[in-house]
Amino acid sequence: MNSDPKLERIAKGNALALCATGTWTASFAPVLERMVADAEKLAGGQQSIFIDVSEVAKLDTFGAWLIERLRRSLTQGAVEAQIAGLSANYSSLVDEVRRVRATAVVDGGTVTITGMLEQIGRAVAGVGGTVAGLVDMLGAVLAAGFRVLIHPRSFRLTSTVHHMEQVCWRAVPIIVLITFLIGCIIAQQGIFHFRRFGADIFVVDMLGVLVLREIGVLLVAIMVAGRSGSAYTAELGSMKMREEIDALRTMGFDPIEVLVLPRMMALVLALPILAFLGAMAALYGGGLVAWLYGGVEPEAFLLRLRDAISIDHFIVGIVKAPVMAAVIGIVACVEGLAVQGSAESLGQHTTASVVKGIFFVIVMDGVFAIFFASIGM
Repeated sequence: MNSDPKLERIAKGNALALCATGTWTASFAPVLERMVADAEKLAGGQQSIFIDVSEVAKLDTFGAWLIERLRRSLTQGAVEAQIAGLSANYSSLVDEVRRVRATAVVDGGTVTITGMLEQIGRAVAGVGGTVAGLVDMLGAVLAAGFRVLIHPRSFRLTSTVHHMEQVCWRAVPIIVLITFLIGCIIAQQGIFHFRRFGADIFVVDMLGVLVLREIGVLLVAIMVAGRSGSAYTAELGSMKMREEIDALRTMGFDPIEVLVLPRMMALVLALPILAFLGAMAALYGGGLVAWLYGGVEPEAFLLRLRDAISIDHFIVGIVKAPVMAAVIGIVACVEGLAVQGSAESLGQHTTASVVKGIFFVIVMDGVFAIFFASIGM
């Protein structure tokens, strides 16, 4: 039998009958593409359509897909093209190709109102899915926490201490450095503008209230979301890709209790500590700039700071920290466990973890601001 592929039309009454012969493999791709494209133009008005492949000598995935593409192209309304003469050796291959759904070609150049509304709807549905995932993870973490309270021996202290070192101890240098610089910048800009009104000393009030209530904890939370949140997502995502999480379930372990709960505990304990150290570094940087740039003596700075702030300012900032830490941890773990089996998916979810973490941190800061204002703090 000649190995060259052929696709011929044969007479069969009112039906359209095509006979495929020869070798239908990727090595004959240009010839096969032309033959199939010409055959697709034959559709129209036939009562039945048959594609006879009994004389096909060799068939690979490329050839099977072309036959399936031809069948789909010739199918019109109630008239469905049939593939006949398929050998047992190739039937599974054609059936597998048939399961592949054709994707519609998206015209990126045309913008319609319907398309815009569809995108808005998908975005809103995505937000709802994100919130549902976060609530689900929160419930799973709380359930795991209750199980640990009932059976304290199941708590993974070693893992928690390890993550505390990664999240807290190793983050201290960069947190202190950044908050120190932010404190310096706030003080310098405040003095520069207040000096026009002869109110240099009021920069101490601004610095103390701003750092302790807002900037200190918010800036630290954003840095933790970028540093530790992305690390959590990458770690869990890598484990998901290597099927280590499935292995834990197979061995009878709860991934939430083994992987998520220690990370959450470490983050909730670490962020208040980092927020305190960051606030102290920012106040120190602001005081240094006030002394060297504004001429405010350290003694005068401390006396003014004592009169400007109260314990309420400190409490407002510290209370926010564990809640923001929980939000960052939940977002990071949800995104990590949502990673699929590709490096692209890992990168997308790591990026989404940082973006969503920072977004929810800012939202929570606004909610806290309204709450504390309503209770007079």
